[in-house]
Amino acid sequence: MRALLTTFSWQELRYHPWRNASAVVAVMLGVALALAVHLINASALAEFSSAVGSVNGQPDLELRARQGTLPDELLERVAAHPGVALASPVLEVNTAVHLPSGDKLPVKLLGVDALSVASMSPALMPRPAGGGDNSRRFELFAPDAAFLNPAARQALQTEGQAPTQLRLQSGLALRTVRVAGTVNAPGLPLLVMDVAAAQALMDRPGELSRIDLRLQPGSQPDAVLTALQLPDHVVAQRPEQAGERVSNLSRAYRVNLTVLALVALFTGAFLVFSVLSLSVARRQQQFALLGVLGLSATERLRLVLAESAVLGLLGSALGVALGTGLAVLALRVLGGDLGGGYFAGVAPSLQWSTSAALLYGALGVAAALAGGWWPARATAGMAPALALKGLGAAGSVRPHHPGWALGLMLLAVALAFAPPLGGLPLAAYFSVGLLLVGGIAALPLAVGAVLNRVAPWVARHALPLLAVERSRRLRETAAVATSGVVASLALSVALTVMVASFRDSVTQWLDGVLPAPLYVRAGSSQGEGNTLPDDFVQAVARLPGVARVEPLRATQLQLSPNLPPVTLLARPLAVVGNAGLPGQSLPLVGNPLSPPDTRSAGANAGAVVTVYVSEAMQDLHGAVPGGWLPSLALAFPNAAPGTRYFVAGVWRDYARQHGSVVLDRTDFVRLSGDARVNDLALYLADGAGEDTVSERVRELAESLGTADLIELASAGQIRAISLGIFDRSFAVTYWLQAVAIGIGLFGVAASFSAQVLARRREFGLLAHLGLTRRQILGVVALEGLAWTVLGALAGLALGLGVSLVLVYVVNPQSFHWTMDLALPWARLLILCAAVVLAGTATAWLAGRAAASRDAVQAVKEDW
Repeated sequence: MRALLTTFSWQELRYHPWRNASAVVAVMLGVALALAVHLINASALAEFSSAVGSVNGQPDLELRARQGTLPDELLERVAAHPGVALASPVLEVNTAVHLPSGDKLPVKLLGVDALSVASMSPALMPRPAGGGDNSRRFELFAPDAAFLNPAARQALQTEGQAPTQLRLQSGLALRTVRVAGTVNAPGLPLLVMDVAAAQALMDRPGELSRIDLRLQPGSQPDAVLTALQLPDHVVAQRPEQAGERVSNLSRAYRVNLTVLALVALFTGAFLVFSVLSLSVARRQQQFALLGVLGLSATERLRLVLAESAVLGLLGSALGVALGTGLAVLALRVLGGDLGGGYFAGVAPSLQWSTSAALLYGALGVAAALAGGWWPARATAGMAPALALKGLGAAGSVRPHHPGWALGLMLLAVALAFAPPLGGLPLAAYFSVGLLLVGGIAALPLAVGAVLNRVAPWVARHALPLLAVERSRRLRETAAVATSGVVASLALSVALTVMVASFRDSVTQWLDGVLPAPLYVRAGSSQGEGNTLPDDFVQAVARLPGVARVEPLRATQLQLSPNLPPVTLLARPLAVVGNAGLPGQSLPLVGNPLSPPDTRSAGANAGAVVTVYVSEAMQDLHGAVPGGWLPSLALAFPNAAPGTRYFVAGVWRDYARQHGSVVLDRTDFVRLSGDARVNDLALYLADGAGEDTVSERVRELAESLGTADLIELASAGQIRAISLGIFDRSFAVTYWLQAVAIGIGLFGVAASFSAQVLARRREFGLLAHLGLTRRQILGVVALEGLAWTVLGALAGLALGLGVSLVLVYVVNPQSFHWTMDLALPWARLLILCAAVVLAGTATAWLAGRAAASRDAVQAVKEDW
């Protein structure tokens, strides 16, 4: 076999390098894209996890509030327990540094206890500037001293010099701090201060974000927690659970991106199939001679598979190298974020994985072998004696029973209804693959059914009759030739429908969540960050042209130690001028439910608070409409005893993948005592213009000296920015569609070239019967038209079927939200028409060489 590869197969590679190079490039691109995506995501996740571990340190236990912050008093009680060796308080606040240029740098401010942080989290230990100068060691406790990590120093330095002072935003005020030294913590820009100084600076007296615990040797965490008798609203977490939350945060996104990258390998297999089909057709008589000389059918099969394996190995090796280079380049230019926003700002170094390189390299070889299987079978099944005289057709395909293809499609439908495995739609991925394979395998049945109906219509037209009858009688060959177009068009249609459905649903959702004309927020008000002062809120409400304002409060809610936190949104839910249920102001899935009547239960019945949950809350936390949400009671320790939380409805939330809970702001303030505001929705009076009111808000902020500390935008601007981000995030799908269709059209060209080479005698006979070269080309073009029309119809049907799986199964199981199906018929028809025109032209060009051969030479075997 090696001798045949180095002599017989090598000559084919030498004389047709570009055609074989195209197959190698297809495999290379598939392996490179998949490996690069894996390496980028793995490197970003490792860097992000390392940064989180460095900031969080290595405590035995971590105490956090389920919602809001912890009181200082809890630190004293926990530190006094005999099983606790060390208790380290931490305050985390997201804010921004205002630069002299007018720009803002988002940073995280950490308040730590300098006496305990060195043992718990060495990376957060402040190092005063000046080295060993003992006079500066008390800078650790100075009320205005801040210490910068390397990322913050790099982002803030000017002409290579770090600043000496910084202006930090606290609410709608700017506070000045001194840069007193550094910390070694990696990751995003970080400022570290004494915890008491940070509390005073950010107006958070007596508040802590977490308490890190180091236990005494031999102490058991469960026993210590039991003895501490912590309040219900305090949750204890272990360090490994923080790592699980970081991984879960982006797992679905990373897996879906990898599957999308593997689409290139899927289409690459069809390109290998097309190249080898053409190669086998060109060498038909050579294979026949080898067969006559003693090369068995099995050995011919193995030879073609060995050729495909060589193409796959070469493509995989180049793909691993290219993928590594792409990953290094992307990490340097784009950082670790590929559009999902999970690792924005992270600049990791490459984390090379030999196992990943071997895995994706093996997938490349497997794709090449899958593409070479059919040409190998055709070569093994030919009759050498007939093929040696030019009477056999290596490109022909023996008919097969369509039952197994229909069985694959039925299995695909069954898998589409399977639940997710490990939180991932693995069964749905297999469903998509089986649907495509089964649909392509069932093409001969569909081709025969359609052409049987078309044949009577063209019976009186010679050229169309030749094209239709040949396609009808050799429908297996027609199906094989168009399989690449069907696969690529099906994937393109599915992605087009999915993106259009998602965009249409996001547009409707934005209309529902942005009912007010104008919105105001404090700059950098993320999570527990900056809020709007009450006097500013009241002043905005009194502005001329403002009919009313609706405040919004957003805070994090930790319901499960192993899952990322959900977002708790407090906003007015009552619809002004509408006596219906309050939840009708939200983009609900279904109708809101009325809370149960508790008056019959007597005075012992607790108060009922109506809440609305996002779709992710249903999947991740088991919240159901008409049920209760008992875990929410743990987040409000000051609520009246017996207070229950009724789930009145489910709403769509495309902004928070891991869940959100909405309740009326009046209930939130009563339950938590927190009246702070992150955002304001401004409803305008009749006749008031957006521009006029916007100018008045800016003038108010200017008079208070806070013009640079607020963010003001109209609903239209927010909608345009959101949709612009959406379009940029999905731009890669359009490139994938173009690549897939290009590969499919190349497959049509290669298949037609193989067919016309095998039909030299047929074309010579037609020329002897009086057909001109133009008429023979017309027959080829009509065959191409018939094949590509059938391929376009099959691809459209298969694509619509795959899009149903993507819209109704993959997206809900991956990201825990649903969407309405939208079919952009105009784009789909244009896509199909473009494929038909391109396929017909490709077939015509492929037939020119064969049709131009001398008619006498073409039939010389019959003499």
